[in-house]
Amino acid sequence: MRGVIEQVVRAEAEARALVGEARAEADRIRSEAAAEAEAGTARALKEARSEAEGIVAGAVRDAEARKATRLSEAAREADAEVRLDDGTRADLVAAIVRCVTGGGSGR
Repeated sequence: MRGVIEQVVRAEAEARALVGEARAEADRIRSEAAAEAEAGTARALKEARSEAEGIVAGAVRDAEARKATRLSEAAREADAEVRLDDGTRADLVAAIVRCVTGGGSGR
């Protein structure tokens, strides 16, 4: 009977040791999986950030090109609409100078 009890005690000790080893292995695997997941997330975020920066840069270039085109068109329109002969231009300059310098009103 004593031999049977000793065998049961040894079997329980071996089982506890195996369970401890299994838990340690599971913890190690869990830690590795968490580290890999974190690294994957970091890579995905970096790639997404890089892609977003490229999209924003492209949108900025497009907006700047549209702005330049519109400014150029507006300048052409303004130039086409505002045609002053030399006499009118001289009169306007003189009037502006009088207003700025306080040289009286009118002509």
